Amino acid sequence: MAFASSNGEGYELQMGRWSRRLAPTFIRFAGTTGALRVLDVGCGTGNLCLALVQDPEIVSVCGLDIAPAYVEFANRRIDDSRVKCQVGNACALPFADASFDHTVSMLVLQFVPQADLAVREMRRVTRPGGTVAAATWDTRGGFVALRMIYDAAAMLDPNGHQARAAAYTRPMSRPAELARAWEDAGLTNVVQDSLTIRMDFASFTDFWAPVAGKDGPIAGYVGTLSADARGRLQDTVRLAYLDGEADGPRSYAATAWVAKGTVP
Repeated sequence: MAFASSNGEGYELQMGRWSRRLAPTFIRFAGTTGALRVLDVGCGTGNLCLALVQDPEIVSVCGLDIAPAYVEFANRRIDDSRVKCQVGNACALPFADASFDHTVSMLVLQFVPQADLAVREMRRVTRPGGTVAAATWDTRGGFVALRMIYDAAAMLDPNGHQARAAAYTRPMSRPAELARAWEDAGLTNVVQDSLTIRMDFASFTDFWAPVAGKDGPIAGYVGTLSADARGRLQDTVRLAYLDGEADGPRSYAATAWVAKGTVP
């Protein structure tokens, strides 16, 4: 299922708030400190771009995303002349060879139809000695909130198991897939690891709001259901969220695979 993209505010509710939490630890892993030129492939609403320019030594950050609504939102919210976001395709990056010191991508490669080609493009536009790094959610084994919804869907909806399988088997989302793609692209000194954040929700309403929206793969799936089926899914997931206690705050772990390598 494709990544449904409607507007920047919807993405912020669905994923942007978690991107902000993951970005600082991902940047430390990627090792972009002090870089001159950095490319952010799949920049979304600009959270990684914003985190990158917290480093005063970075001269410029170029963000690229296929969703015009997200790019417009990012350019409107980021008040830093070093950052510029533009619309573009990760599989055909509109830049010359060796244009950037480092290229990074956070939480997008699993939604790129030709993810291996995107990795090769990231290598192409990065200078020799530069780093290419990415993060993708461990959707099958490390994303509790996602499992709560898709496992319920698989139980209730005849097509739910197909939606769950598609979510859990996206490219670059399983162990060693990132490292293998990095090595196949000819990158050296390849390192794969994992990073974990907490997803904190104020209430079930806060948890369910992005599901009922128009952005992201879960909202895309839920949007295909009838009103009755959506209601049954919401009621079932609410029981999982409450888990025998009163409604209120909940905190769930979310783990991302990360990989980096050097352009020879």
